Amino acid sequence: MDYTIMVATAGQGILRSNDAGTTWHRLGLKEAIEFDGVVRALAVDPQRPERVYAGADCGLCISDDGGAHWRRADGAVAGMTVWSIAIDPSQPQVLYAGTGAPSRAALFKSVDAGETWQRLPPEFPEFCQGVNRPRLLTICVNPEDGQDVWFGVEEGGCWRSRDGGQNFVRLDDPRQAIRSSDIHAISILPATARAPRTFIVLTVNAVHVSQDDGQTWDWQLSKQRFDGLYYTRTVMPLPDADDSLLMAIGDGTPGTKTRMYRSTDRGYHWTETLLEIAPNSTFWALGCHAADPSLVYAGTKYGDLFRSRDGGLTWQKEWREFPEITAIAWTPVHAPLVAHAQSTH
Repeated sequence: MDYTIMVATAGQGILRSNDAGTTWHRLGLKEAIEFDGVVRALAVDPQRPERVYAGADCGLCISDDGGAHWRRADGAVAGMTVWSIAIDPSQPQVLYAGTGAPSRAALFKSVDAGETWQRLPPEFPEFCQGVNRPRLLTICVNPEDGQDVWFGVEEGGCWRSRDGGQNFVRLDDPRQAIRSSDIHAISILPATARAPRTFIVLTVNAVHVSQDDGQTWDWQLSKQRFDGLYYTRTVMPLPDADDSLLMAIGDGTPGTKTRMYRSTDRGYHWTETLLEIAPNSTFWALGCHAADPSLVYAGTKYGDLFRSRDGGLTWQKEWREFPEITAIAWTPVHAPLVAHAQSTH
């Protein structure tokens, strides 16, 4: 099938391919996102896959043609560095965006498909211990309840709202299961006939799983579960696979060793997947689309791009190497390649 793959980078903006990675093209010279800019997040509208959102160093940007052209959104998020984006699956016109270094860490909400934004609580300090300036790395909207919104800060904790972002409570606590304030990823799997709704929170050094609405958590330090690898980076549910997840882990940032694990029981047990060759650093980003759940991409901190055609069981390295890969998305839209875009083939 036709599709466009988008790779967000720190230093080359967004690179795109609509021929399955045979050639890659940078953005045009007159786009809202600079062709050599920093892009931290990508999100595709589940109902209108030609509409794509990007979190960049210039703010929140919107494309209506599969990533070929971009414009900046208005409102409180304008000009902020956006690190994360989440779309409410039940109401795609509702979005959340998280900002961070070098901007002040904050959470924003849009109810008009990203055109305008308003800032939400809570407030965060300008500086933190682990990364100097905090950043919102992850946002997740409950697919069964759009009022249930979670986000995580590096470093600044795990937060949950039950009223669409008007009020939040903090869940991490050194005395409780989620002990680290360094939150890397959050995911929520809806209930099925076989399993209850499942919440997954990744801290820098552990995977936490709850099936009782966050009252209790199953967890263990990653270095004890994954052959000494501790840097627990990101997790992603696989489309059309109710219980399956992919998780990237490494030995640090940028790291020299990394692995991809797959779970078929909602994060309680993990199996290492097969990598064709060793990646050059820790896996940093994952991307897939419900239109073809067998096709998955993964990118590393130092720019290796891997592709799986079997839902993450095996991986092959793409020929093109990139700057730091920060996010990956693909859409079943054959997006045009702009005439003045610079090819990287």
